[in-house]
Amino acid sequence: MGKLIGAINMTLDGYCDHTATTPDAEIHQHYEKLLLEGDAILYGRITYQLMEYWKTVLENPTGEKAMDDFAVAIDRIPKIVFSHTLKSTEWESARLATLPLAEEVLSLKNQEGKNNLVGCRSLIIQLLQLNLLDELQLCVHPVIAGGGLPLFENLKDRKILKLIKTKTFKGGAVLFYYKPEKNNN
Repeated sequence: MGKLIGAINMTLDGYCDHTATTPDAEIHQHYEKLLLEGDAILYGRITYQLMEYWKTVLENPTGEKAMDDFAVAIDRIPKIVFSHTLKSTEWESARLATLPLAEEVLSLKNQEGKNNLVGCRSLIIQLLQLNLLDELQLCVHPVIAGGGLPLFENLKDRKILKLIKTKTFKGGAVLFYYKPEKNNN
């Protein structure tokens, strides 16, 4: 049974904004590897719809190896989408969740296999509150956005995280690997 890993990019001032950061080839390669080592990735509707961008890269490659390889990896991994409004998914490797979040995650955790990933801010918050996240990978980019969507908005309970390791990218981003302590609110 693998881990449930929340993986997300953020700015130095704590915002999740895909337009505020510019991942370089090294960061794309890191996330490509993470996707290739995973069994599934969980998204909410908004993040899923943002990630559909990568289907266009598959159809019209950019010529940048790291981006094109990432597009192949994101296409390959099964995606489980949590939405109250979507009736179907347009991506062949995606499906709508059929169970509530906690039940779907517990079902995944009970299966033999590799790690499952969470690439969505709102799901990471919910899974932290439910004490179901095994690891949190925060990639902090050297950017101050000055505003946007705060990563931990609506997380009201105190959470203690144990730093496991770090990874520094050449472009200045730092990836922090944390293990959330269970039942510490």
